[in-house]
Amino acid sequence: MASAPPLRPILVPVDFSADSEAALACAAELSTLFNAPLLILHVVHDPGEAPGYYAVKDRGKHLQKLEDVATGMFEAFLRGFAEAHPGLVAITTAETRLVTGLPVSRILEVADGSGARMIVMGSQGRTGLGRVLLGSKAEQVVRLARVPVTIVKSDGKGE
Repeated sequence: MASAPPLRPILVPVDFSADSEAALACAAELSTLFNAPLLILHVVHDPGEAPGYYAVKDRGKHLQKLEDVATGMFEAFLRGFAEAHPGLVAITTAETRLVTGLPVSRILEVADGSGARMIVMGSQGRTGLGRVLLGSKAEQVVRLARVPVTIVKSDGKGE
């Protein structure tokens, strides 16, 4: 008897913005409906002027590894999300990944490498450098992804 093919995850890139929180909520609901695993991704955009390190203001301008700061922010975001959305059980079994690089490239790489069935992401990121209808990263992912992409906007009440 042949074994069942592995379940293809729903990939959710998050940047801790209100739109990425809304995208995560949507993806968690879709995960339950499709009986698909959830893969939550955060891409650390490594700045060229200080590769691998962030200045942390509340620590007297000490430099910390970028990944360490991002990991703490990612964990806090997920904890806060789980507390705010206790009914979304897919979050409790979700796989999380933190990678470094250019966000669009890394999102597409993780989607391809994980065999994602779809990508669900927020329309605008934290940078505020978005376009009129979609954030520039979301727009690029829509154009370049090999799988369906769902773009989600927050209701604006949490901002």
